[in-house]
Amino acid sequence: MLWYTLLILAVAAERVVELVIARRNAAWTLARAGLEHGRGHYPVMVVLHTGLLVCCLLESVLTHRSFLPTLGWPMLVLVLLAQALRWWCVTTLGPYWNTRVIVVPGARLVGAGPYRFLRHPNYVAVVVEIAALPLVHSAWLTATAFTLANAALLTVRIRCENAALTQVLPA
Repeated sequence: MLWYTLLILAVAAERVVELVIARRNAAWTLARAGLEHGRGHYPVMVVLHTGLLVCCLLESVLTHRSFLPTLGWPMLVLVLLAQALRWWCVTTLGPYWNTRVIVVPGARLVGAGPYRFLRHPNYVAVVVEIAALPLVHSAWLTATAFTLANAALLTVRIRCENAALTQVLPA
């Protein structure tokens, strides 16, 4: 359980780094007449991602879940791959990457990095991480509940992001 707790704390620290980068990038995009969209769902996203980390630990402790190597190790690999994909997205988008939906009118869509293959690769990383992180320590209730909640949130988020991109970016 100690190693799993350290993993959750590392993911939490990574989230803090993301928020620092997002804040810096938000200032950069807003200074270039960036327009923010979807403010209403952002607090829900913060609660979901924070709740995931808390529930991973709570379920594992309160239900006395064991680490099952045949499940835990592959899930850990998926978590690490999701992190690598997320940071590939962050570095590819550079100052345009954000946890919020902020679009600079007239900017071009990025077609490099993982965006060559998918329109929203960061959300692939999010989906994989939300499903896999709890399963590293057999927290299947958390994996199920947060996967379903994330599916609902991503439905809203991706529609919002697509609409924002369509409104302000050149064809």
